[in-house]
Amino acid sequence: MHIPRIFCAIDAPDLSGALDLTAKLKGTGVDLKLGLEFFIAEGPRGIDAVRAAAGDGVKIFLDLKLHDIPNTVAGAVRSAMRCRADYLTLHAGGGGEMMRAAVLAAAEVQDKTGIAAPVLLGVTVLTHMDAQDLHGIGVSDTPADQVARLAVLAKDSGMGGAVCSPQEIARLRALCGAGFALVVPGIRPAGSAAGDQKRIMTPQEAAALGADALVIGRPITEAKDPARAAADIVESLRAAAA
Repeated sequence: MHIPRIFCAIDAPDLSGALDLTAKLKGTGVDLKLGLEFFIAEGPRGIDAVRAAAGDGVKIFLDLKLHDIPNTVAGAVRSAMRCRADYLTLHAGGGGEMMRAAVLAAAEVQDKTGIAAPVLLGVTVLTHMDAQDLHGIGVSDTPADQVARLAVLAKDSGMGGAVCSPQEIARLRALCGAGFALVVPGIRPAGSAAGDQKRIMTPQEAAALGADALVIGRPITEAKDPARAAADIVESLRAAAA
């Protein structure tokens, strides 16, 4: 079984909280995801500070879920590359033209500056949404069918991967192939509360289906000992793969 990366979702709205959690997680084998709340509060300097505190080898996932007209998203990608993130998200629902503009912008910046382009990930259907939620915004398809449609669109647009719920891993792997990264939130270790996630799975189950990376937030960040919680998840995946 492939052992996926684990990204801990650091949802602290301030730099001190993010740095405190980063310090606790150092050496556990997990990478870090920083989202919109943190980025709006602290900006690129905050990303730089977390990366420096995390140390060499830790991947940074910048989860901004960009969604706008193609020219604006292309400009946002150019600006975001100053953060030197390893992964960056866009809403696949923005369409193929928007995603192609983002891919081109990232490649241009890499060519001009030498800054490595991040893996651009298309966000498909947010994991708090179910069929009723989709119907409420005018989508008649099931979540699984909508995810598949958007993931294939992302791949065809040159994106490096997609964000999907655990339930869609196997289908997207068959549709999009082994080289297309599948990053999976909605991960809850056995015994953890589901919270606001509706389409969830354990780390071991998601890994067995072929996820490339797992996003885990509150089961780590709200644990009494975040480092122990993170290390336990990493160790359980290694044991399952042995």
